[in-house]
Formats: sequence, C-alpha cells, structure tokens
Amino acid sequence: MLAIAAGVIVLSLFASQPLAGVIGPSLGLDAAGTGLVTTVTLLGYASGLFFLVPLADLIENRRLIRRTLTAGTLALLAAAMAPSAPLFLLASFLIGLTASAIQMLVPVAASLAPEAERGRVVGNVMTGLMLGILLSRPSASVIAEYAGWRWFYGVLAGLVGLLTIVIVRVVPERRPSQTVSYSGLIASLFVLLKDELVLRRRAAYQGLCMAAFGIFWTSVALRLALPPFGLGQTGIAVFALTGAAGAVIAPIAGRAGDRGQTRPATILAHLGVVAAMALAAIGGAGTAGDIPGVVALSVMALAAVILDLGVIADQALGRRAINMLRPEARGRLNGLFTGLFFIGAALGSSLSGLAWVLVGWSGTCALGGLFGLAALALSFREGRPPQV
Repeated sequence: MLAIAAGVIVLSLFASQPLAGVIGPSLGLDAAGTGLVTTVTLLGYASGLFFLVPLADLIENRRLIRRTLTAGTLALLAAAMAPSAPLFLLASFLIGLTASAIQMLVPVAASLAPEAERGRVVGNVMTGLMLGILLSRPSASVIAEYAGWRWFYGVLAGLVGLLTIVIVRVVPERRPSQTVSYSGLIASLFVLLKDELVLRRRAAYQGLCMAAFGIFWTSVALRLALPPFGLGQTGIAVFALTGAAGAVIAPIAGRAGDRGQTRPATILAHLGVVAAMALAAIGGAGTAGDIPGVVALSVMALAAVILDLGVIADQALGRRAINMLRPEARGRLNGLFTGLFFIGAALGSSLSGLAWVLVGWSGTCALGGLFGLAALALSFREGRPPQV
C-alpha cells in the first residue's frame, strides 16, 4: 500500500514536463514563463525535503502524513481550477511541497520491517516511487490529449484524497522519541551530514547516477523525433514506458543489501549506468542509411531499461543503508539523502540542453557516461584501505 501511495503521489512532480507546452499558453505564459511550470513544482519539493520531512522525527507520523496529503489534495484541486498563471504557479509550488510526503512514508515502511528484511521492504516502496516517476509523463500526456490538462490535476487530486483516507486507516502510529524544537531539528541536519559518512557517500553515488538519468531522459525525446526514429508525442510516450521495466530491480537490490552484498551490487549498478549511456550513444548515432530504425530503436530501449536498472538499484541500496543508521533520525536522513541527490538530477537536466546544442546526441551520452564513471570510481575507492 505504501508503494502504491508513493507511486501515485510522485505523479504530480514530473507530469508537468510534457504538459508545460499546453499549460503555459492556456494561462497566458510566454515561452520563458512556461519553463516555470515544472521548475516551481520541483522547488516546492526541494523545500519540503529540507523543511517538512524532518518533522517525521518530531511529530506523530500518521498525523503528519494525513495533514500533508490533505494539503496536497487541495493544492491539486487549486491547480485544476486556477484561472491565472500566478495562482497556478502558487498551487504548483504547494503541490511540490506536499509531495515530499513520499519521504515520510519511507521511514514508516522501514520502522514496520524487521532489520533482516528492511532492504527488501524499502525496495518495494522504491519500486512504486520509480514506477510513478517513469509513468508520470506518459499518463499525463494521455489524459491531457483526450480530456485536457486540468482533468489530469483533478483526477490526481481524487486519487491522493482517496489514498489519504486509506493511509489513515491502515498505517499504525509512529511516535518519534525526539523532544527538540523545530529549529533544533533543522540545525541537526548539518550535524547529520557532517557525522554520517555513509549518508555522504550514498548521496554522492545517487546524485551522480541521477545526473546521468536526467541527461538521458531530458534529451532522448529530441533524439527520438529525428531520423531514423521520427517518433511523435505518442511514440515518445510509449518509449518512456520501456524504462518502467527497470523498477523491478528495487526489491532485488534491497535483498542484496540485506545479504551483505551492498558494495558489489553498488558497483554493478554503476557499471549499468555507464553501459547504458554507451548503448544509447550507439543506438542514437546512426541515420536512416546506417542503422535500421527498428534495430536502433531497440538499442535505445535497451539502454533506457539498463539505465533505470542501475539508477534504481543504487537508490534502493542507498535508502537501505541510510535507514540502518539512526532510527530516531530516519525522517531527516531520508530528507537529506533525497534532497542531495535531487541536486544531481537537476544538474543533469539543466546540462542536457546545453550538451545537445553544443555536441549533439553522442556528446550528451558521453557527458552522462562521465557521471556514471565518476560514481563507479567512488564506489571502487570505498573499498580501498586507508592510507597511512
């Protein structure tokens, strides 16, 4: 149930990317202002990770989740009915802010699971989360095409509202042991980051992997629109579904962590990211006369699956690792971890457009591969004995 909840809530974060071109003109936004539709939502999410999620270590979790998701439902309804751009952007910020409830669900799942199965359980929740991310773009495109973009936000508001009722009835209470003030809780984020080497390592790994992820998925639509593919919006949406197959790796990676195989599984995940970017470069390098379109598209789809397998496996292993650190600080640790690797995702997405213009598809894939190699180098270095 928590996996389904994570998958539904995260739909609101990335669905605005394919809808921005429709939402902007309908609200009177110019081309520059249209970019704010997604940016404001993600800024709200980042704010929630650092300022709302830590409350999971201070306030009874079920009550906190209920209030956050109720506010999220109202924000989605406000976006669906917004008559002007300023009101829609405000609603979008609140949608992102309240979507941070996803990271409140992770410590709840971790606390419900015995230690020997914690990696698998957290991996299951991550499967739902990553499926939601991967399905958000095509689902938003389909609903908007047949019913309009406002219906997407309205339908999602109904789903989140229903989930709120279910969570309140199903999830047991989780009362944190912390008694510090909210300001003290926020200040402790810096202490946790300083003290927890595992947190810094895993955030660095996932940040680099998510940079490669952002580079690929932000620019692949541009490549697929050109020969030998020539895909339209519907074809690109269907292609995006191929990456969803990578979500199956999350519980498998979690079980590998439970069995003490975190380091080799991490290295394998990083190798997958590098291999995926190499495959993407090969599949997208040909023109209509070099590589048959079907073969090239198959190679691109394989690259998408392998990339998502590597990124999701690394994230599942990272979440398991940080949830084993301090039970009393799980909310803050999850918020920090996600917020830090979120910087990598934003960096990759922002660099992809520049790389596409300057060096084309092959150069864009090379840039993504460099991020994967950096993660691989760090994971190999982790096992080296300290220098005397």
